[in-house]
Order: sequence, then structure tokens, then C-alpha cells
Amino acid sequence: MTETAERLPPTGTATGAAIEVRGLHVRYGDFEAVRGIDLDVRRGELFALLGTNGAGKTTTLEVLEGFRARSAGDVRVLGLDPGTQRAALRDRMGVQLQEGGFVDELTVGETLELWGKLVARPDRPGRLLERFDLVAKRDTRVSALSGGEKRRLDLATAVWGSPELVVLDEPTTGLDPESRRRTWDAVQELQEAGRTVVLTTHYLEEAEALADRVAIMHEGRVVVAGSLGEIVASRPARFSATLPDDVTPPDGVELDGRTVRVSSDDLQRDLTAFLGWAAARGVQLSDLRAAPASLADVYHSIREEY
Repeated sequence: MTETAERLPPTGTATGAAIEVRGLHVRYGDFEAVRGIDLDVRRGELFALLGTNGAGKTTTLEVLEGFRARSAGDVRVLGLDPGTQRAALRDRMGVQLQEGGFVDELTVGETLELWGKLVARPDRPGRLLERFDLVAKRDTRVSALSGGEKRRLDLATAVWGSPELVVLDEPTTGLDPESRRRTWDAVQELQEAGRTVVLTTHYLEEAEALADRVAIMHEGRVVVAGSLGEIVASRPARFSATLPDDVTPPDGVELDGRTVRVSSDDLQRDLTAFLGWAAARGVQLSDLRAAPASLADVYHSIREEY
């Protein structure tokens, strides 16, 4: 735990939520980008907001950050209304946008020094340079950074001083695997220190690795929300195996070529029955695979069903 990441006392609303959203609508003229969503983000959790392109994720984050006015609904962030109390909220929240607004002529070190003068929370540029693998770029102008290096600088400013709430919009887009892992570590350190993190990401494995709870948006609405376990439990598990050429599968089981693929609401029961069938007949299975539903299964099924 870093010297700027000591555990904070509880903050937020009387209900214990860091973020409460009820009936949020956002319209752009005749187009309704967000269509009456409800969200609750608990203090100290990492909450992933997922969705297809144009689902309304970034618009929702902009309302939470106080950058965009809502058309209707009630929003509380750390007990404050971001629409009318943004100045009070700013010192308690760090934000990483999809596009940074850095001054190209400044170096990385100068950018962090300037950021420290603009933010009330104390921190040290050297700590963040090291944390996000930017020490070698200290004297490099922002204009000369790669896209991934700019994303790491974006994140360094967002977590400056370890704010109570950090909102990250696609934090690892464009990063190589090692930089992505370092980013995950930094996000987990924030959570371990009692901070609340909200992120959007197109990398479903990122949400699976980091998030306590997930909400998936589609066409302006939240269609699924809950813990990862709760979400995937609503979808069937699967198993598959390849049969020898001369073997007919059990009744009710279809072949795809020579491969059996089965969806199951009770993986243990159905897989046990299938393996028992194979053992009783001396059938040698190959490429046997079994897995519960994944977040990717849920995500892709939403695109098909809604």
C-alpha cells in the first residue's frame, strides 16, 4: 500500500453506496442515448459497465463525472449531485477519459508537475512515473508518446493522490500485455486501499479478472446486472467431445461432424451421464472439454436477444 493510498473512512450516501442512479435519461434532441437506467455502486468495489458500441456507457459516465447534464432522473455520487455540485466532487474523484487533453509541448514530467498544482490531493510524480512505467519518458514531450504511453499517462493523472472514486473509460485500450497487467495491478491497489473504481472496457476478460459486479448496457438500457457469478448462472454451461467414426451418440444428443456439443443447466449431472454412457460402451472420447458459461457468452447473447 502506498503512502498516498491509506484507507479512507466511509464516504458516500446514507445507504452505503458510492453511486446511486435512478431513472436516468439523457437525450440529444430526438435521440435518447440513455433510457431510464438504475445503477448502484457500493463503496470500495470495482464496478464494470459494459455494452455494445453506442449502448450509452460513455454518456452515463459523463453524467456521473458532471460533464454532461441529464434529461431526467436522480444521480448521487459520493452523496453529491454531479450536475450541481461538480466542484465539490472534483477533489474526491479521478477521471480517465477515452481521449486525454494534454498539452503536446509539455514533457511527461512537466505534465505531472502541472497536474499536481491543479489537484488538491497530494502525490509524487516519481511514484506515478514508476508505477506506470514512464520513468524513461520523463523528459519526452507528450506529442512524441505512443498511444499506449499516453493511456498510461492518462491513468497516472486519474489516480493522482488516490481519490475516493476513480472512473476509467477504456483504460487499457492500445496497451501491450505487460502494460495492461501493470494497469490491472494499479487498479487493484486502489481497491485494496478502500477506493471505489468504475470502468468501462471492451475486454471482457478484463472485467472478469477485476470486477466485483457488472452491468451490461444495450441501446441505452441496463439489461443485465449483478456479480459475475449471478450473471453467468443465468446461462447454460457447455461440454463437447469428439466421437470415433463408428459411434452413434446418445439419444437426444446431436453431432456436428464427429463432435458432440451439449448445453446444460446442470453441468455435473449431464456430464456425468455422458461419461457414464461412454464408459459403459468402451467409447474413447477425444478433445473432451467442459466449461461453465462465461461473461462473453452472456454479452454475445444479449446482442442476439435484444
